[in-house]
Amino acid sequence: MADLKNHINIVNRRASFEYSFIEKYVAGLQLTGTEIKSIRAGKANITDGYCLFIKNELWVKNMHITEYEQGTYNNHAPNRDRKLLLNKMEINKLQKKLKDQGLTIIPIRMFISEGGYAKLEIALAKGKKLFDKRDDIKTRDIQRETARRIK
Repeated sequence: MADLKNHINIVNRRASFEYSFIEKYVAGLQLTGTEIKSIRAGKANITDGYCLFIKNELWVKNMHITEYEQGTYNNHAPNRDRKLLLNKMEINKLQKKLKDQGLTIIPIRMFISEGGYAKLEIALAKGKKLFDKRDDIKTRDIQRETARRIK
């Protein structure tokens, strides 16, 4: 069972292509019982998720966690807003930096910690322009070709 806990690793692959990351944080999630069971089954999607502040608290919106199959009337809403758990110093730091123009907070990765808790890795990010994306594609292709030549 201990190996299964660390097996869950849900990644937002599109985020690194669309944004350049400035700082990364690991935050806890305030979840219900059926949500954590669905996450442990690997049935979550963070691709369309984003974070925002509501009354000095950080919330993640539009993160989809599929309803638990064995859940009865206690089942959760799949796209409900979920509160992120960070300490006060990190929240204040993020609020100050978010006032800069063009910055946003996006979820990068969801995983299960050693203690069995669901954690969300978030990043303070800046959106890439089209030419930045082209440069990234070009460097990735060059690295791939050099790796092929070495082998």
